[in-house]
Amino acid sequence: MKYAFSTLGLPGAPLDHCAALAASHGFDGLELRAHPGEPLHSDSPAAERAAARRTLAASGIAVLAVAGYARVAAPGPDEPVLAELHALVRLAADLEAPYVRVFPGGGDLPGETADAHAGRRLLAAAPFAQRHGVRILLETHDSHRTGAAAARVLDRVAHAGAGALWDVLHTWLGGEPPAASRRALAAHLGYVQVKDVRSAQDLTPVALGAGVLPLAEAVALVPPDGWLCWEYEKRWHPAAAELPGLLARGREYLHGLVAHRPRSVRGAGEEQELPLRAP
Repeated sequence: MKYAFSTLGLPGAPLDHCAALAASHGFDGLELRAHPGEPLHSDSPAAERAAARRTLAASGIAVLAVAGYARVAAPGPDEPVLAELHALVRLAADLEAPYVRVFPGGGDLPGETADAHAGRRLLAAAPFAQRHGVRILLETHDSHRTGAAAARVLDRVAHAGAGALWDVLHTWLGGEPPAASRRALAAHLGYVQVKDVRSAQDLTPVALGAGVLPLAEAVALVPPDGWLCWEYEKRWHPAAAELPGLLARGREYLHGLVAHRPRSVRGAGEEQELPLRAP
């Protein structure tokens, strides 16, 4: 298993600081939040991207994913969404990251309309991503928070350049058990995003294992060559504890869950490995 954490937990922190924290606490990679105000985003010049690659290489830390904010199911014309997807893919390729994270963002659109928007845009962008060695991952979130909802879109796309990011919080909020999420996403999954919260009514982030999410059940379904990424949402909850003080125990907690998993990955009477591969 490989481990990463999201820079969402270190708002605005320099990349060298994030990489040093990852390396010193036993993490293998970073999920980089790509947004203005962060060290890197879609408009970052080539020199800054090259400097970031050197910084990460010196630390021995990989970029697991570029976490973008494109909303592929949103209303409106396709062209701005596709332009945003292409820009995120170029950034990921420049950082040698295998994945780009995007949101559904279907809002109040009827389900079939939102599915059609997302499917059409992902199918249009997937070949471009594949040519750049990148896979666009649709996160289980907002209008498509369950694995079943994300799979509806990705089954329609059916292209290697598009896949799924399983956010354990949102499938749980959608009432979907981990085994059901795993079955729905099995053909599409890129990696698994873990976190913990106090309750469904209070999404303040807490240390892994200190909240209510079924993390052991979810981790048990990830094959041994997969990635687990801890998304600690400090950006949205500034009063939450600082992430650096939680990293050592968080990494230890995840390793403990992995070490105590069943010998094979099972679900609902079947034995099957997910196509979840480390870059």
